[in-house]
Amino acid sequence: MPVLTLADIEAAAGRLAGQVLETPCVESRTLGQIVGARVFLKFENLQFTASFKERGALNKLLDLAAQGVKGVIAASAGNHAQGVAHHAQRLGLRAVIVMPLHTPTVKVERTLGFGAEVVLHGESFDEAREQALELAEAQSLVFVHPFDDPLVIAGQGTIALEMLRQQPELDTLVVAIGGGGMISGIATAARALAPSMRIVGVQTTRFPSMVNAVQGTSHALGTSTIAEGIAVGQAGQITREIVARLVDELVLVDEGDIEQAVLMLLEIEKTVVEGAGAAGLAALIKEPERYRGRRIGLVLSGGNIDPMLLSALIGRGMVRAGRLARIRVGARDTPGVLARLTGVVAEAGANIDEVHHQRAFSTLSAQNVEVELVLQTRNPAHVAAVVAALRGAGFAAEAY
Repeated sequence: MPVLTLADIEAAAGRLAGQVLETPCVESRTLGQIVGARVFLKFENLQFTASFKERGALNKLLDLAAQGVKGVIAASAGNHAQGVAHHAQRLGLRAVIVMPLHTPTVKVERTLGFGAEVVLHGESFDEAREQALELAEAQSLVFVHPFDDPLVIAGQGTIALEMLRQQPELDTLVVAIGGGGMISGIATAARALAPSMRIVGVQTTRFPSMVNAVQGTSHALGTSTIAEGIAVGQAGQITREIVARLVDELVLVDEGDIEQAVLMLLEIEKTVVEGAGAAGLAALIKEPERYRGRRIGLVLSGGNIDPMLLSALIGRGMVRAGRLARIRVGARDTPGVLARLTGVVAEAGANIDEVHHQRAFSTLSAQNVEVELVLQTRNPAHVAAVVAALRGAGFAAEAY
């Protein structure tokens, strides 16, 4: 008998009713036009903790509280931590959370804000988990696994119940995978309710643990990713079996794909997602031909992105889109040259962000000056037009 059934997920939905948000699942016409499919977004980043993780955490904690447990411990890169901390506080349970040393500050602070005790330990989730297991034994706490637990998986599976009720025409689900809890729950529910559903799992190329476990490959593990929410070095035992049995395809996406997806959701849908939450869309934009003509459900699994990282992604995205450009200009070092140069830029319709005026560090002759401009531009064609205008005015100019 399977470790998890549709009945388990429906029971979880009954327990969670009124305690977590039934998030909207709505169509994005613009993303659909870009991909060549109909794309429906499940906004789990609208949960109180800004992540789907509180579904599974609450389902597990309700069971433990009913057994009389007084304290729990978890290991998490952030979202499971917040889910456990928030609902433990609501249920009157002590919560200790072990988080990797480099967990984004926003996630640490929010976890503390929910009344949990935070222990920072290890370079990865796996090292944090080992520390949590040691503390659990030493302090008589119950370990709440972030993904390899039937009650946790059942809680995550309630996402699929909502999606198929809200958008019954879906024929494909594209779901991010870290340890596999979310896709295991979703696949169990979806396969029972819609047997022909195509289910695609997405991992980052830097943490392909489920791909390796299920497909027998030996892709190397990286050390960091902007999708830290799915940076899991070892797939779960329970989830591995479910994924192998129920998931149709596993695909890998690169860091650049995830960056682009985060920015597309921000610019097009006006919604903030973390790297892991954008992994499904990253798979679509990487290989749109795989999904053309289908009716696709994507889970925006979390929105807890570090503001500094988001700022960096926006800047990098603007550069790739030609909306932020860096131009090096060489000119004779004479009075008024900088005014003339900036006048040409203004006439070309660009806005100056930064100006760096170099004499000592220039490789030009002593009579010349090198000016580096950072400009706000419209697109790559506009950047080329600005460079052409500068050259037409007698300056040596190049974008770089």
